Amino acid sequence: MSAMIKDNLLHALPGNRIRRLQSFLDPLVGLVETPDYIAGDPVAFMYRYDDTEDRNLAGFLAALMAWGRRDIVIAKTGDLLGRFGTGPADFIGNFSAADIARLEGFRHRTFTADDIRWIIQALSSILHHYRSFEAFWSSCHKKSRPDLPLFSVFHDYFFSFIPNAPVRVRKHIASPARNSSCKRLWLYLRWVIRRDSPVDPGTMSFLPPSELMIPLDVHVARYGRLFGLITRRANDWKAVCEITTWLRKMAPEDPARYDYALFGLGIRDIPVPEEFFLNSP
Repeated sequence: MSAMIKDNLLHALPGNRIRRLQSFLDPLVGLVETPDYIAGDPVAFMYRYDDTEDRNLAGFLAALMAWGRRDIVIAKTGDLLGRFGTGPADFIGNFSAADIARLEGFRHRTFTADDIRWIIQALSSILHHYRSFEAFWSSCHKKSRPDLPLFSVFHDYFFSFIPNAPVRVRKHIASPARNSSCKRLWLYLRWVIRRDSPVDPGTMSFLPPSELMIPLDVHVARYGRLFGLITRRANDWKAVCEITTWLRKMAPEDPARYDYALFGLGIRDIPVPEEFFLNSP
């Protein structure tokens, strides 16, 4: 049976198939989403601090760095936060020209020290204007609409604080306006919004978990396509909407929980029954 026919079959008879796939994925969530997960993941930087503002800012910077191998991401994030010499909220809130030298020599993928400097300047202005990072997110959420997604609002307002920043800096914070999957921003919101999780700290409440979407990395996208939850070839915003729509049928109040199961299938040697493969591996 061709992939197209299989995909059409899925959309014609979703109920039974979704229930069976859920019965396979639910135990995997419990297997992967455990405290042991934290040490090898960038979310660990949120647990280094007791203060909520420190946690939220450290998490945001860690999520922006979450690009490539996790061990390298953790090393680079540790390097960046270590340069602050104090908690993220104190360093960012009091950032001045005298602190720029602390960032010299930092590099991660396409991030340069100058890129980080602009991002920290924006965060500093946000803290002074809104008093907390969550208050800024909440303001953006209130301004969003079905035709103007949260991340589009966040992107535009974030850069309104640093209007002279080079164009390259804007590329470090994704926007659905460019059809980006916004993987790192969804990852961050998974960390700060989901509560009662042994992994996600749940430090913000401006958004209900039901509105979260999947952080679409290569592992999640691969299994999403194998299971017929994604029909698009590109890992873009529309693909995120597509897979999340199906996962909401499994867990309407918390669709992002399946990020653990799909990501876990990609990094662990977990056998998958052939009945779930609608498309060829």
